[in-house]
Amino acid sequence: MDTSISRLADFAAGLRFEHLDASVAHDCKRRLIDALGCGVAAFDAPPSRIARKLAARVELPDGAPVLGTARRTLPELAAFANGVMIRYLDGNDTFPGGGGHPSDVMAAVLAAAQEAKADGRATITAIVAAYEVYAALFRAVNMRERGLDHVFYTAVAGAAGACNVMGLDAARTAQAIALAVTPNLALEATRRGALSEWKGCAAGNAARNGLFAALLAREGLTGPEQAIDGAHGLRELVGRFDLPELTARGAGFRIGQAHLKRFLAEFHAQSPITAALELARKVSHADIARIILHTYHFAWSEVGHEPEKWRPTTRETADHSLPYMISATLIDGDFSDAVFEPARLADERIHALASRLAVEEDPELSARFPAFVPCRLEIVTHGGERHVATVDYPRGHAANPMDDAEVEEKFLRLAGRHLDEAGARRALDILWRLDASETLEELWSVLTIGVEERP
Repeated sequence: MDTSISRLADFAAGLRFEHLDASVAHDCKRRLIDALGCGVAAFDAPPSRIARKLAARVELPDGAPVLGTARRTLPELAAFANGVMIRYLDGNDTFPGGGGHPSDVMAAVLAAAQEAKADGRATITAIVAAYEVYAALFRAVNMRERGLDHVFYTAVAGAAGACNVMGLDAARTAQAIALAVTPNLALEATRRGALSEWKGCAAGNAARNGLFAALLAREGLTGPEQAIDGAHGLRELVGRFDLPELTARGAGFRIGQAHLKRFLAEFHAQSPITAALELARKVSHADIARIILHTYHFAWSEVGHEPEKWRPTTRETADHSLPYMISATLIDGDFSDAVFEPARLADERIHALASRLAVEEDPELSARFPAFVPCRLEIVTHGGERHVATVDYPRGHAANPMDDAEVEEKFLRLAGRHLDEAGARRALDILWRLDASETLEELWSVLTIGVEERP
């Protein structure tokens, strides 16, 4: 097996809960709380319904749970359904700059944990392992810059985490990683132009594929021995890269570097939304003549320059549109994902204000990214007054972290869309005590919404 795959496999197979500092386990629980809150909130989204309908075609009494239901199914089908729900509302954590959303790996790990009847400590360890592999791959090679989608990291890291929680040795873990690398080079076209529902489903698909690779390897299937380093392998396709060191123990694991989101919106909109909230308290949207958002190149490129961003017609495009989200925030004086509902997408007030908004790359701000995620929002009124707000780190950034109370508030707000407060608080209590849980059954039970669905 090639050197790169062997390094990843040796790390993933060898990591144990005892290697983690208490702060790392706590960081993991914070992100699991955040991801599951996002998943419960997305229960009624059309792609979530489709994914659950497919999962419901196979019922296994001992299978993996589908979030929000009492159903059990094949682990890979549960991973897809749960991954779609966790990702769909665009509220889970991120590595900005093309790194995607590392908590997407949780769908693979949680399904594998159920397959292995793992306890809370094993589940936490596997999630930390998956985050570490995910971050190492992203730091080594930016797939977006090669026209490929970041869900590649989810597939490979999901396979590594699933192998860890199922107790596979390094040799079989290496086969799983090879089986995840080789067929999972998805296109960045997913995130360009007018975005489709697939934008919120691609990560669930990658989680499913990563888990499936681990299940295949567990049964003895082999993958290409030189999937990264060899002829026609990943390096030959994307160019030379070297994996960074993987954290073996202590407090330095990369899971703590993943940024949480205060708002259910693309991460590079978090600073501009924050700035717009500040200015909305000072200026009535009716008085605005012109808006200029100064930002860094990546934000401009990802969510601020395509024509579709000025008049989005889908939720997926709107939650990746700086003009739309800033304008809606200035009109409402607040921000929630309610602005992505069909009635708001047709709101001519938002479109009229967005037509007076320009997004401009500022080379000085580009030079500060990704250490900062800065913006400067400028409003000029009809009377000629000028108002400016600047943000370097939005709330949730690792340099401006949400505290535990804010993580809980976000979970309760999102889970409260489908769970009563008592149930949501019980889920929180179970999640904070996950490292003391012998199984995950109680967690899945309390997250059941009570809707019975038929295929």
